[in-house]
Amino acid sequence: MRVEAVAKDVRISPRKVRLVVDMVRGKKVDEALTILKFLPTPAGQVVAKVIKSAAANAENNFQMVPSELKIAAIMADGGHTLKRFRPQARGRVSPILKRFTHISVSVSEEGEE
Repeated sequence: MRVEAVAKDVRISPRKVRLVVDMVRGKKVDEALTILKFLPTPAGQVVAKVIKSAAANAENNFQMVPSELKIAAIMADGGHTLKRFRPQARGRVSPILKRFTHISVSVSEEGEE
C-alpha cells in the first residue's frame, strides 16, 4: 500500500528541487531524512518536511511502522509562475519568472512496491 503526501506551491524552482529529490529517490525514510538534514540548500528542508508528512500519514492512518517505510515515488513538478518585469536599457523590459513547485511523495513498506 502506498501512502502519499503533497506540498503545493513551494516557492523554489522545480529545477533546484529535482536535484534534491533525485538524491533520496528509492531510499528508506530514515536514511533520506539523514541525507536531507545535512544538505546546504533550502530545498532539502522542504522535501524533508513532505517526507515526514507522508511517514506520519502512514503511521497514523494505516498503522505502518515508520522505520520500515521506503520512498516508493517522489516527484517535483512545476507549479504556476509569477511573471514580473525589470526595466532594461533603451526603454525595454526583460521578464523575471518566479517559479513554484508541487512536491509529491509516496511511501510504502519495505517489501512492497
